[in-house]
Amino acid sequence: MNHARNFLDGKVYSAEHKGTYNYRHNELLWGIRFQHEQFSDQIKEWNYIDSSGYSLPHPQDSVGGSLPSQPQLLLQDVISRDNSLSSNRLSGYLQHNFYFSNTSNFILTPGIRFTWWSLNHVLNISPRIALAYKPRWKRDFNFRLSGGFYYQPPFYKELHNPDGSLNTSLKSQQSIHVVGGTDYYFKAWGRDFKFVTEAYYKWLNDLIPYKVDNVRIRYLGKNNSKGYATGIDFRINGQFVNEAESWASLSLLKTEEDIQDDVYYIRLNARGDTIRGYTIDKKAVDSIQVIPGYLPRLTDQRLTFSIFFSDYLPKFPTFKMHMTLVFGTGFPVGPPGNNRYTDINRYPFYRRVDIGFSKIFIDENRPAKSRFAAFNKLKALSLSIEVFNLFQVNNVVSYTWVSDVYGTKYGVPNYLTGRQLSLRLSAKF
Repeated sequence: MNHARNFLDGKVYSAEHKGTYNYRHNELLWGIRFQHEQFSDQIKEWNYIDSSGYSLPHPQDSVGGSLPSQPQLLLQDVISRDNSLSSNRLSGYLQHNFYFSNTSNFILTPGIRFTWWSLNHVLNISPRIALAYKPRWKRDFNFRLSGGFYYQPPFYKELHNPDGSLNTSLKSQQSIHVVGGTDYYFKAWGRDFKFVTEAYYKWLNDLIPYKVDNVRIRYLGKNNSKGYATGIDFRINGQFVNEAESWASLSLLKTEEDIQDDVYYIRLNARGDTIRGYTIDKKAVDSIQVIPGYLPRLTDQRLTFSIFFSDYLPKFPTFKMHMTLVFGTGFPVGPPGNNRYTDINRYPFYRRVDIGFSKIFIDENRPAKSRFAAFNKLKALSLSIEVFNLFQVNNVVSYTWVSDVYGTKYGVPNYLTGRQLSLRLSAKF
């Protein structure tokens, strides 16, 4: 029994000003924003496991003792809190775009942003710079390079500790970015194509670790983690078939974090066996210290690949087809609790294929000519049918964790929607 009666009431008021000033070959942009927040919430949660009259947690049994007249009922993961918070935020930015040469083939963009929060009275200043260059080559290339400091101030959700209390001294998560990319424009089969490549590395500091409980994010309420993220993205788009846009993308990513105080111990009994819930001899005589070190972050999806392809019948261009294919490796996952080092397993691969067919009866560029006056009033009319998850793949979205009498947790997978059929009639007047 997973019980939760939680209530959250939040009000956010904001006022913002933005401005732009152009002169010669330069552009100045600025903005400032004031935000007032009021939150109040009530958290009432607990878990209870009961199977064949044996409940967990279970009171200590006494051999030969009499049964209590009022048996004790113990609950686990009990959270009972009433919180309220009121605060103000101030943020702003200043950015200058320098355009060099009459053709604007060299653009330098320095800027600075700031955030201030009345809750912890911390002022974050993040300078950043970007450079774009378009050389005068026979081949059409654009180059981009950017970097800077980025701060993500915590919102009300991140302030919660695992026990439901608020950590009002929480700092902003910090990231130092270095991003480089190229855009390559070329022609193939007499049609325009664009190939984009972008690589990045991010130093992450003051991270707030979190756990994923089913589909809910639970923050651990401390800035006690550091990490990194690095990867590269490729994307090509264009008309592989004349007048039909298609694209393909490939992304590689690796992101990890090191939590400062996640050291734990493995307890051993006299036989040298690890003491678990079902171990008979539970008397610890020795222990082994384990330092987990860097762990994959819960967004660590190493590879994703997707394709969108569209086509039509050459003699009947109003009959169209499109297909989408998506593949992704699994995210890290682990049982619920406050220990991040247990998230060492992975979801299965994500695989999905969608296909769709459509028929355009009336096109906006070609007015309808029909004997029926009602059809002549239509600007556009089309009919489409789509099949989602064509191959009925059971993609896992989350796990429901079940404990046995020894406290060992087992993950039962929850699946996303299977194959679905969608029929749509679209009309524009």
